[in-house]
Amino acid sequence: MKTNKNQSLKISIVIPLYNEQGNIKELYQRIIKVLEGMGETFELIFVDDGSNDNSPHELTGIYRSDSRVKIIRLARNFGQSAALAAGFDYAGGEVIISMDADLQHEPEEIPNFFKKINEGYGVVSGWRKQRKDNFLLRRFPSMVANKIIAKLCGIKLHDFGTTFKAYKREVVEDLRIYGGQHRFIPALLSWTGVSIAEIPIKNSLRRMGRSSYNLLRAFKVTSDLLIMNFLIKYLSNPLLIFGTIGLFLFALGIFTILILSINWLWFGLDMVANRGVLLLAALCVIMGVQFITIGLLSEVISRIYYESQNKRPYVVREIKSREK
Repeated sequence: MKTNKNQSLKISIVIPLYNEQGNIKELYQRIIKVLEGMGETFELIFVDDGSNDNSPHELTGIYRSDSRVKIIRLARNFGQSAALAAGFDYAGGEVIISMDADLQHEPEEIPNFFKKINEGYGVVSGWRKQRKDNFLLRRFPSMVANKIIAKLCGIKLHDFGTTFKAYKREVVEDLRIYGGQHRFIPALLSWTGVSIAEIPIKNSLRRMGRSSYNLLRAFKVTSDLLIMNFLIKYLSNPLLIFGTIGLFLFALGIFTILILSINWLWFGLDMVANRGVLLLAALCVIMGVQFITIGLLSEVISRIYYESQNKRPYVVREIKSREK
């Protein structure tokens, strides 16, 4: 983590944004109204993911007028996962709530997340139960992806895609998210035993600005899903997958050679006529040994990765904060 955590700070709101100049002011005003009504200490962290509109100017104006606002400007557009990672790294609250800047997430629902977190959950995820966006381009692909993710990861959530989530700080302190992995944070955390809950949220239509969602992004989500399923299950234990395949091929090859040998010794099997089967069996044995060897090497590499990897998926250009 990049800063010393303020133990008296209760809530950190993390908002990644890209070209949201028309929404920033209203979003800020609504969030502040809600948080002040809750009576808890808080901070507001805007992560500007390389905006090229007037967003930086709007954020600077808010920062100058409110000491509870912190701004992190990234050097370029790194993507939402990197922006969230930056926000998590610089958040000081006991509870971290992430949300989008396009006003599709209603700030008035923040108390619901805070209340649910206080029931003892490590993660509380929003569920857009009644979505209003385009069915063919948004809702249907999302519905299919959510069912697949839930099945593969064994997590009973209806909506993995929304950014509107709450976390206890300790569960995300050492979290590393790359690419488009912000969608799979509950899945990444599930293997650590973190308790996860879900609450329904409203899904308002975007009023200003332009959505970056398209069909290409849907394909990217699918590819990220396949990668994440592999990472969650096998990254910390690659020998499990490579060793299993290797042992299967090795056993199949040895079993086939044994059957051929018994038939040759006792039943006069013509080995020359069956040399194709024999060669295939030998190939299985060789491939089995190779897969097992790859698994062992992968185990060593994964240990090196876990012990030495400390690279962040973003570069900070500027930080505006009244913290020392």
